[in-house]
Amino acid sequence: MSDEKLQKVLARSGYGSRREMERWIEERRVSVNGRTATQGDRVSHRDQILVDGHAANIVSEAESPRRVLIYNKPVGEVSTRHDPEGRPTVYDHLPPLRTGRWIAIGRLDLNTSGLLVFTTDGELAHMMMHPSANIDREYAVRVLGNVPEEMLERLKAGVLLEDGMAKFTDVRFFDGDGANKWYHCVVMEGRNREVRRLWESQGLQVSRLKRVRYGSLFLPSDVKAGTWKELTQKDIKVLSTRLGLDQKKPVRMKPADKEKLERRYKHQQVRHSVGPKHRKD
Repeated sequence: MSDEKLQKVLARSGYGSRREMERWIEERRVSVNGRTATQGDRVSHRDQILVDGHAANIVSEAESPRRVLIYNKPVGEVSTRHDPEGRPTVYDHLPPLRTGRWIAIGRLDLNTSGLLVFTTDGELAHMMMHPSANIDREYAVRVLGNVPEEMLERLKAGVLLEDGMAKFTDVRFFDGDGANKWYHCVVMEGRNREVRRLWESQGLQVSRLKRVRYGSLFLPSDVKAGTWKELTQKDIKVLSTRLGLDQKKPVRMKPADKEKLERRYKHQQVRHSVGPKHRKD
């Protein structure tokens, strides 16, 4: 491993996204060769890296796997790895890894369901979340109230929210009659509750919100709420090419591990919503 940015090395080794690793460095959770790490540090295989006082398990570029899975998040799960309130998290039902960790690409709030993308590769996570990638997100939203055409035009032109201007790059009627109607809307950013706040700025109430697409990845109909599906190596190659990433060698699993993964996949339980009265584990 030649000299590389510390946050890139940690992300590749499965500790989290590059952005998350930068926060860890700011929080003084990382040290290099006995001194507290700082932003901009570069490291190689010769350096001793500690995370929270423990030796980091560093993975070289050649050794790092690139696995990607899509998960259909139910309402009631939080997008953090550990929740101080003890609520179920999106990580609770993902397949276990022998090395590294699943990294969430973006988040969804407690009451939003739908597509979440996870990967073992910090570089891929960084590319899919970085604003320069211009990756859009599409949501299906059910709103209560009348939605005239002029309102849709305002939402596409831009609305001033408390944290700045925001807009839908596209918004279209999808289905429904009466007071509740479904629309599909697209945003380019991942700001907190952005989709809900845009609709609420027009005096409308959002009763359901579900992400159905993240960039080129769609939520397939066979991935039910609370279940996951891993992308094939062919799909990962296509995604990597679109992001401008070098290809990696396919992940090779032992037959026993592959059998366990397939068994876990087949025995997943559909969970449309979760919470104290819904949890069985």
